[in-house]
Amino acid sequence: MNTLLLVDGSSYLYRAFHAMPDLRSPHGDPTGAIYGVLNMLRSLRAGYPADYSACIFDAKGKTFRDDWYADYKAHRPEMPENLAVQIAPLHQLIAASGWNILMMEGVEADDVIGTLACQAASAGARCIISTGDKDLTQLVNSRIQLVNTMSSETLDEAGVLAKFGLPPASMVDYLTLVGDAVDNVPGVPKVGPKTALKWLKQYGTLDNLMSHAHEISGVVGNNLRDALEWLPQARRLLTVKCDVALPMRYDELVPPPQDAAQLRTLFERFGFKTWLRELSAPSTALPEPGDGAGEGMMGENAPASVEYETILTEARFEIWLDKIQRAEWVSLHTVAAGSSMMNAQIVGISFAVGPQDAAYLPLAHRYPGAADQIGREYALARLKPWLESAQYKKVGHDLKYDQHVYANHAIHLAGIAGDTLLQSYVLESHRSHEFDNLALRHLGAKIVSHAEIVGKGARQIGFDQVDLAATARYAAIHADTALQLHQMLIAEIRTQGRLEEVYFNIELPARQVLYVMERNGVLMDSARLARQSRELGEKLMNLEAQAHGAAGQPFNLNSPKQIQEILFDKLGLPVRKKTPGGTPSTDEEVLQELALDYPLPKLLLEYRGLAKLKSTYTDKLPLMVNRETGRVHTSYSQAVAVTGRLASSDPNLQNIPVRTAEGRRIREAFIAPPGSRIVSADYSQIELRIMAHLSEDQNLLRAFANGEDIHRATAAEVFCTPADAVSNEQRRYAKVINFGLIYGMSAFGLASQLNLDRSAAQQYIDVYFMRHPGVAGYMQRTRQQARQQGYVETVFGRRLWLPEINGGNAMRRQAAERAAINAPMQGSAADLIKLAMIAVQNWLENNGMNSRLIMQVHDELVLEVPDSEVALVKEKLPGLMCNVASLKIPLEVGLGEGENWEAAH
Repeated sequence: MNTLLLVDGSSYLYRAFHAMPDLRSPHGDPTGAIYGVLNMLRSLRAGYPADYSACIFDAKGKTFRDDWYADYKAHRPEMPENLAVQIAPLHQLIAASGWNILMMEGVEADDVIGTLACQAASAGARCIISTGDKDLTQLVNSRIQLVNTMSSETLDEAGVLAKFGLPPASMVDYLTLVGDAVDNVPGVPKVGPKTALKWLKQYGTLDNLMSHAHEISGVVGNNLRDALEWLPQARRLLTVKCDVALPMRYDELVPPPQDAAQLRTLFERFGFKTWLRELSAPSTALPEPGDGAGEGMMGENAPASVEYETILTEARFEIWLDKIQRAEWVSLHTVAAGSSMMNAQIVGISFAVGPQDAAYLPLAHRYPGAADQIGREYALARLKPWLESAQYKKVGHDLKYDQHVYANHAIHLAGIAGDTLLQSYVLESHRSHEFDNLALRHLGAKIVSHAEIVGKGARQIGFDQVDLAATARYAAIHADTALQLHQMLIAEIRTQGRLEEVYFNIELPARQVLYVMERNGVLMDSARLARQSRELGEKLMNLEAQAHGAAGQPFNLNSPKQIQEILFDKLGLPVRKKTPGGTPSTDEEVLQELALDYPLPKLLLEYRGLAKLKSTYTDKLPLMVNRETGRVHTSYSQAVAVTGRLASSDPNLQNIPVRTAEGRRIREAFIAPPGSRIVSADYSQIELRIMAHLSEDQNLLRAFANGEDIHRATAAEVFCTPADAVSNEQRRYAKVINFGLIYGMSAFGLASQLNLDRSAAQQYIDVYFMRHPGVAGYMQRTRQQARQQGYVETVFGRRLWLPEINGGNAMRRQAAERAAINAPMQGSAADLIKLAMIAVQNWLENNGMNSRLIMQVHDELVLEVPDSEVALVKEKLPGLMCNVASLKIPLEVGLGEGENWEAAH
């Protein structure tokens, strides 16, 4: 049976535009709809091979339906400009990809699809229609089916019946009753899918229903009778015309050949690097570990014929040692085995001194049959002077990890002059910085990832067990690629003005400080945590008993299903929202709302909070203490948050809850050793101060300059009362307003936070902006700037990209607008704390201090300080942190000290 594949291009065009982020070409042209539709077509062709195919779009101008009904599609808005400019190049790309494109004046795409589909079915062929439009379900029969590549849904006759409760033959009647708001075809008022289904099941057809309209009672019955004259016209408008006069038959739609030259030109223009690479000769994948082959991988940048050296003799090692000492730049990649950065051991090292000039030095491959290798101790001893010299410039990807690995061998890696992880982060913080992704994005090179070599999860093996030849190829390509990426990315950074300062003055030196902090670690009192864990366990048992009493029966407090049954079925509490599956939700937001009026939800929230503390911290932290140091060594990630904020993991020290007494007690286990104290230094109200600096609002500037309580000052402005007469409740309201507005909070959000009606919340916002016109002006300017250039900037020039700011999805666009307002403040605060870390660490090192930085948590630095240095550190810290930048308002730092982290607050 021959197959005809028809694509409803107009349907997918709009769906792709609204579903995709605001992608841009290298020249700034929008490409989201282009990418989305092309991706769908590629997937469709792979999944549904066809003898004949076409992509059908609506032509410009009126159709016969406009003559039938003047208001047909009258309410449809104009096509967004960002979409309109993508139409012509999309058509070019579809045609060049080997698709027939059809657009017929005077008829809609649906009618062209219907005519061709019925032609094919009548001739005994099979027809597949790719669409997201339910109107085309009326065409489905034994030879015609619908597929939706966006939802992976297939609708044959049984599928339509299962989804809508009606066979395809009844779908026009169904659509007529419910109407089509998109095309402005009214149905019967107040009649939705359930009522339409009920009527058609009872009466069979629309005509029979109309003849029995007098039997339908109530408001919907009246509405049906009022619509009797209109319904035949609505059905006529919604029926797909299947006898359109077309200039071709379905069996003339043989796919044309691809135009590779045209595709290459267009892919380059729009920055579709992956597809551009696929047009080139396919590369050979790296072998699986253990198969002994060394063929690989890097497309045009490292064809399979490139041979990388594996250094197996001392003579070749000496030659490469001389080579790296003479090179201006050396790309370094360390292959290691171990469960963490603090215990990883070197398995091998790769070097690259130029494009495709790289080698791998294996040192500790331990599987049976591995080739003889140079002794690790001997090689590291010879390399140590070069590794520890700042004179020799090393580049690589995420070299902070490499530093830890070398430190595990008593080698202090120095001379780190470039890190492609940070270069990518500075240039495009909103994109992936995985090494294989960077290679593909910037070099068009498909390289094998770390996980593809060693595996994942329980199946992961150490590099010491990976085939030496495969590792050699992988590691040499890694070093080669990193050197090429470094040269490309650093050149780009140097052309981007202030980004050069962000990279060289903030990110690179902060990387070194983070390495020092990770190495220092934090001393833990495991015995204290064990006591807290026991106490939390007792409290959890007590709360469980109280919850059972409030429910009137035992139940599993960790089971959402049982909680749902107790709260809503047994106790009859009001359902606030439902899950995607249609069941009542028991998430935290719902429980918080219910807890205002009912005891059991409050108990459940308290139980959940304590259970998380126990499992995440008091139980887990002692297990993460390093046996050799007695400390936990978190890992700080620089290239995660688009705002520049750091992320902490294994363990996460930045999310320890401090709003409850039990949460704050966790910090008591972060202790100073005997003879030392914990000192905490925290920027005060840093984001509000940055708002004052950025907005230049005179009232904010004055309040901070005079050292006023900013929330009290805001309350005085909003409530039109003297500052000394502001009540605690008014100050609380002002605090929510201050922080809420810089996060882009709406009147609805503020009303929820303060438990007010929306009009009162809007009045507070209006008064605030009237008293702070500088803030209102800043917000408006920032939104406009973000729309124009796709990003906003911090005080220091970091670019905070907002891919959705001009997107077709309204919710994502609004979220991007809120982010545009807040990101410069969050990002500037992140830059400030990094600059403070750098300044403090430099001061400690330059003055031979024994004090050491041990943590960075949001706007706070935590130090471990010998008793003899406490006074000096407390004297110097505020100045060091406040003088890293000159803003229009003074910075302020709060200090505390104690025997543990909590006591320092």
